[in-house]
Amino acid sequence: MVKSFLMAGQSNMAGRGFIHDVSPIYNERIQMLRNGRWQMMTEPINYDRPVAGISPAGSFAEAWCCQYQEDTIGLIPCAEGGSSLDEWAVDQPLFRHAVTEAEFAMQNSELTGILWHQGESDSLNGHYKDYYNKLYSIIEALRKELHAPDIPLIIGGLGEYLGAEGFGKHCTEYPLINKELQRFALNEANCYFVTASGLTSNPDGIHMDAISQRKFGLRYFEAFHNKQHVWKPLMNEEERVNHIHERTHTKTEKMYIKSMELVSGKISYDTFESEVTQMNKG
Repeated sequence: MVKSFLMAGQSNMAGRGFIHDVSPIYNERIQMLRNGRWQMMTEPINYDRPVAGISPAGSFAEAWCCQYQEDTIGLIPCAEGGSSLDEWAVDQPLFRHAVTEAEFAMQNSELTGILWHQGESDSLNGHYKDYYNKLYSIIEALRKELHAPDIPLIIGGLGEYLGAEGFGKHCTEYPLINKELQRFALNEANCYFVTASGLTSNPDGIHMDAISQRKFGLRYFEAFHNKQHVWKPLMNEEERVNHIHERTHTKTEKMYIKSMELVSGKISYDTFESEVTQMNKG
C-alpha cells in the first residue's frame, strides 16, 4: 500500500524554488494526489500558485525510496502560500481542506506522516507570543480528525536569511518563531524539528531557493527516519543531493519524461514516436 504524507503550511512547504535550478526528480514510486487520483510526481507538487516550484517533499520522497526499495510514497499537497497560523485554525477552510484531502487519500493509502512548514507570516507584530498554543490546537485537532493520534509530525524551522531584504525583510521576529517551533517539537510527542540553518533564499528574500529545498527535504527525511531532531546541516549535503539525481530511470519513467517533453514542445511528435519505439524494442 502507498505510504502517504500530508504537506501543510505555507509557501516554503508548497515550494517556490525555481524549477530549472535543479535536476528534476522522476520516480514512478513517488505519487502525488491530484484530481482525486494518485499520479506520478511532477514538480511543482503543491500547485497553490502559478509561481509554485521546488518544495522539500520531492527530495524527502526520493530519499525515502532510496532507503526503502519496496515502498511507494504518496504526497498530499495542501500547503497554501502566505497563510498565517490563524488561517489554519480548525474552523477555517485550509484546515478542513487538509482533512478532506487526507481522508480521501487514506481510502487507498496509509497516512504515515505530516510535513509542516509555516511561520513567515507570523514573524511580526508579536504573533510569536501565542504561536505555540495555536499550533497545538491545530495539530491536536488534525490528529484527532484523522484518527491518527500518534502520527509523526516533522516541522521545519525558518530560514536565517529572513528579516534582511525583499519580501522577507518584514519577518523580523523569525528567531522567536523558531524558538516556539523548537519548543513545540521538544514538548510534543512524535514531533521532530528540522533546522533551516545554512539554507539560502531566492532573490525575494523569503522563499528558499531550489537547492536549499532539496537539502531541506533530506533533513526532513533524516528526522523522520531516525525519529530525531535535526539541529544542524547534514554531512555531505551537496553530495547527497547529487546522489538522488543520479538514479537510472526505469522504462516507465523514461516514457513519462518523453511525454513531458512532447507536451511542452521540446520535441516533435515524430521524435517522440521514434524514441518511444526504440524504448519498446529495448
